[in-house]
Amino acid sequence: MDQVQLISERLKNKTILVTGGAGFIGSNLTEALLKIGASVIVLDSLETGLQANVDRLSHYPNYRFVEGDICNPDDYRHLLKEVDAISNQAGLGSVPRSIELPLNTHRVNTTGFLTILHEAKEANVKRFVYASSSSVYGDSQASPKHEGDVGKVLSPYAVTKLMNEEYGHVYHQLHGMETIGMRYFNVFGPFQDSEGVYAAAIPTFLDKMLHGGEIVVNGDGEQSRDFTYVKNAVHANLLSLITENEEAFGQVYNVACGRSLTLNTVIKNLKDGLEELGTASKHTLTYGPDRKGDIRDSLASTAKMEQYLNYKPVYTFEEGVHEYLRHVLQCK
Repeated sequence: MDQVQLISERLKNKTILVTGGAGFIGSNLTEALLKIGASVIVLDSLETGLQANVDRLSHYPNYRFVEGDICNPDDYRHLLKEVDAISNQAGLGSVPRSIELPLNTHRVNTTGFLTILHEAKEANVKRFVYASSSSVYGDSQASPKHEGDVGKVLSPYAVTKLMNEEYGHVYHQLHGMETIGMRYFNVFGPFQDSEGVYAAAIPTFLDKMLHGGEIVVNGDGEQSRDFTYVKNAVHANLLSLITENEEAFGQVYNVACGRSLTLNTVIKNLKDGLEELGTASKHTLTYGPDRKGDIRDSLASTAKMEQYLNYKPVYTFEEGVHEYLRHVLQCK
């Protein structure tokens, strides 16, 4: 039985609570679960999640949306009696946001995380998969980055994610919870928000290319990232939800492609990809100062996830960009 069949077989009759399911990764994960026959309850406060992501999934009969905050157990405690596992994708992303609004970032990402983790323990929901971030590597100079290479973190956002990992490990050790953390490396793809001051790089670049505008690159554009198509992140989450490997629990894993690209290269790939699909780019390009809290280069090793969860990227960067561009152009 191949991985796709195995994932479907193990999840099709399960009920999964996806927190942050109106967000970018959460909504893609929710859709994948629904397509293989799982029942999904999405919990989202809609503080940063999009109503459009809730609405586009509402036609599935095995889908339910609950507006609520992971910081408030009364919003979801009753739901935990129904679920077989939790995928915690809720949180406030963005390094700049965390520098500007550290208290709110801590409230959601740390206090909220511990609150729902503890409520899951109390409800005897053992499987708890959660979103972490490559930002926990901080000033580590290791390349590629292995899970033990954590340096000094550089932003409040990174602090919150590192605390999530520590709580996940402790709750596994103390209570036998089957916690698995996903260190996402620069995930991109359909339904990623391109608007707002805290929007991620690739959807922002693409929006400027399509509608005309100035792409402002922080620094010289030669900083590099392990850009990861969202379907790779979804695949990693699905494998984490089905694994029966006891050694996989209480740990964190890089979710990436194991390949690093500069921002200048990414911009060129997006521009060339649009032209291949018959759309000319309308953007201008300028360079600004480096952004506080950013790391210069980021490249992941996925060896640990390959060993414990049998993960391999299902999309290359180029394949992901091509599918993403086709999706965006179809939605214009």
